[in-house]
Amino acid sequence: MAHRTVVVASASGLHARPAKLFVQAAMRLGVPVKIRLGEKSVPARSMLGVLSLGAVRGTEVTLEADGPGAEEALDTLTALLSRDLDADEAPDA
Repeated sequence: MAHRTVVVASASGLHARPAKLFVQAAMRLGVPVKIRLGEKSVPARSMLGVLSLGAVRGTEVTLEADGPGAEEALDTLTALLSRDLDADEAPDA
């Protein structure tokens, strides 16, 4: 099983918009991915599951996947969580 550990970079953690973007990306990948915080592991495709983790900015989470395309899927999701997804929406000054 492939895995990646990443620190959540979004200002609001994995809540609201960042969680939605993460779940949508996980759904598009076509590879079953789990996201784990401590002992709790949930499907990355589950909005309620991801929200239930309560991951705030700076929280370290682990992504796990198995099968064809697992490494690429984890690379994509790791890159997404490493960005501040809240800032991506900020209006231009």
